[in-house]
Amino acid sequence: MIGSVQRALRLLEAVGSHSQGAPAKQLAREAGLPLPTAYHLLRTLTHEGYLRREGGVFVLGDAAGRLAGGGLQQKRRSMILDSLAHFRDAVGAPVYFAVYREGEIEVVGVSDTQASPACEEWADFRATGHAHAIGQCLLGQLDEKTRKDHYDRYPVEPITAYTVRDLRSLEHRIGTLGRMQPVTERQEYALGTVCAAIPITAGDTAATMAISLPLHQEDRLRCVVDRLRSEVGALLSTLSFSISI
Repeated sequence: MIGSVQRALRLLEAVGSHSQGAPAKQLAREAGLPLPTAYHLLRTLTHEGYLRREGGVFVLGDAAGRLAGGGLQQKRRSMILDSLAHFRDAVGAPVYFAVYREGEIEVVGVSDTQASPACEEWADFRATGHAHAIGQCLLGQLDEKTRKDHYDRYPVEPITAYTVRDLRSLEHRIGTLGRMQPVTERQEYALGTVCAAIPITAGDTAATMAISLPLHQEDRLRCVVDRLRSEVGALLSTLSFSISI
């Protein structure tokens, strides 16, 4: 073990236990360190941004906050992946979780198996939202102005022989979708693949859970979608918080 690192961590823990900060002498005492050692480490931690000195007391600095925030983000992402693995095993198909954030389609997580691999992203998901169930489901949750902005940046154009042909056709399809109904597509993004996505409501954020199957298993699609909707309903609170990632 590296003793200086251990001592620095004890000081950080001591500072973190005082919301209003604490002076060096008190921190040294709580960390069980000689005062000269504590002073040296406190100066180093302050220089690196992990602590700030304000009015004679030390408080946690921005670097410590970023470190804590990164840990929380990692924990959230781990919880998402655990949830996706649960859904994957429950429905017996690859499962995807995506959101529409800051004008972009973002696939937050994917869970698959070697026996049932996820659809390969051969064309950028962000630019081909009109062609896959994930994108169509997210676009269908947006207002007209936001959708128009998306189309201006990512024009609707076929990428397979089955892709929706133009903007008018896509908008007609979106307009006929029932509220909270699943969106399905057949070989529109990837040949030999069928996909379905279900909308998830979490405040103002557009989100979706989706599955994909090889074309020869198309007869399973409806059953798998119904099972996914049931499973997601039971764990929706777990997913909702993760949309803030």
